[in-house]
Amino acid sequence: MSLHVESFGSGPSLLLIHGWGMHGGVWSDVAHKLASDFRVHSVDLPGYGYSKNAGWVATKSSVLLDAVVDKLSACFADPLTLCGWSLGGEVALRWAMREPDKVRRLVLVASTPCFAERDDWSFGMEKIVLDKFSAELEQNHAATLRRFITLQLRGSENERELLALLRESLFSRGEPDMQVLRDGLNTLRDADLRCELYSVTQPTMIIAGERDKLTPPTASRYLAENIPEACLVEIKGAAHAPFLSHPEEFVRQLKNFIRNKPISY
Repeated sequence: MSLHVESFGSGPSLLLIHGWGMHGGVWSDVAHKLASDFRVHSVDLPGYGYSKNAGWVATKSSVLLDAVVDKLSACFADPLTLCGWSLGGEVALRWAMREPDKVRRLVLVASTPCFAERDDWSFGMEKIVLDKFSAELEQNHAATLRRFITLQLRGSENERELLALLRESLFSRGEPDMQVLRDGLNTLRDADLRCELYSVTQPTMIIAGERDKLTPPTASRYLAENIPEACLVEIKGAAHAPFLSHPEEFVRQLKNFIRNKPISY
C-alpha cells in the first residue's frame, strides 16, 4: 500500500511532513492557505493516519530516517520544497542531504539536528525524559501521546484552545502503529545530524517558536549557523507548533521564502 497523500492547489510543489505521533491532517489550516500559491502535498508518514498499512516494517533507529526518506522519495518524482515539523524536520533534513537534486528548498519548523541531550550538546531533551516516554508508551500509548501534545504547546499563546484542537485531531485518522511510535522515539533519542549540516546546499529557512520547550530556539540558531544557506525566523509567542498558534505569520514567511523574497520580521 502506498502512503496517503492529500494534495491542494497548483504551482510549485511543497510537501508538508508532520512530527512524531501526529498525521498529515495537523497541517490542514495552513495547507489550504498555502494552496493559493503552491501545489501543497500533506503526507501521513508510514504507520500514521491513513498510511498505517503502508508496508512499514520495524527497523533500527540508526536507519529509520533513511527508510522513511526512501518511501517518500518513491512517491514524488519531481523536485519539491520540503517543510518538516519536529521529527518531520529531521526527515526533511536527511532527505535534503541524500538527494540534493530532488529538494529545491528546505523549511525546518521547530526542529533540531539532535533531539536528545549529549555531553557536547546542551540544546536537547534529557535522555531520562525520553526513556520515561518510552516506558510510558508501553503502558498507555494514548495517554503518552496526549502528554506529548501538552509539552508541545506549553507556553504558547492560545495554549488552551490549541490543546483542545490537537487532542481532537490526534486520533481522527485512527491510532498510529505502535512499532512506528517506538521507532520514532528511538530516532529522537539516537539521531544526530550535526556533523552533516555543512552538506545541505539548498536554501533553508529555520522557523522557531520563541517559547518552545522541546526544541529550544538555541537549537534552531545552531541550525541556522551551520547550514550554509540558512536563515532564521523566530516567532514570538509561539511554542513547538508555530504553524498552529500563528498560522498567518507562518504562511507569510513560507510564501516569501519560496518566492525568494527577503525574510520579513
